[in-house]
Amino acid sequence: MIKTLFLDVGGVLLTNGWGRASRKLAAEKFGLDFAELDERHHLTFDSYEVGKLPLDGYLDRVIFHAPRDFTRDAFKAFMFSRSQPHPEMLALVGELKARHGLRVATISNEGRELTEHRIHAFQLDRLVDCFVSSSFAHLRKPDADLFHLAMDVAMCAPEDGAYVDDRELFVEVAAGLGLNAIHHVSVEETRRALARLGLD
Repeated sequence: MIKTLFLDVGGVLLTNGWGRASRKLAAEKFGLDFAELDERHHLTFDSYEVGKLPLDGYLDRVIFHAPRDFTRDAFKAFMFSRSQPHPEMLALVGELKARHGLRVATISNEGRELTEHRIHAFQLDRLVDCFVSSSFAHLRKPDADLFHLAMDVAMCAPEDGAYVDDRELFVEVAAGLGLNAIHHVSVEETRRALARLGLD
């Protein structure tokens, strides 16, 4: 019997917070060189995502290393605006949690400020019992230790947990640890996959 539902956030419950498409739009909106922005992003984002660098430090390295004609607050507001909910998936998780008495936990790679913004903006704390974010744990998927930490926090044996992620590699890692892992492609496919595990 599945006791805990583990979920990725970006691409499952919400849109990706600060993915390539958002960075490209930022470059267009703020008149930035996208190639330079993207290179600097990849060189420093890991440090931000594992909680070793605050958002302002990330922005210092990636955006504000040169004079700009826009403010830091304006750029942050744009970053945060890129997060949007996936209502059908949020509703599905809420229904399953209520019907089956599930614990719900997230396992996500996100910087602290983005994580906190997304939790509060979309009231995820009403749905999710615990948040295991890379920036809180100083570990990133696909590191198996982040999955083990999430299972420990949820007091869940692998066979009693289901994990849903839109990234196939992370699904493979979770399955290798014994979790019932589901590759999220659409709400309906995920609904059917969860029903096969008894969560109908």
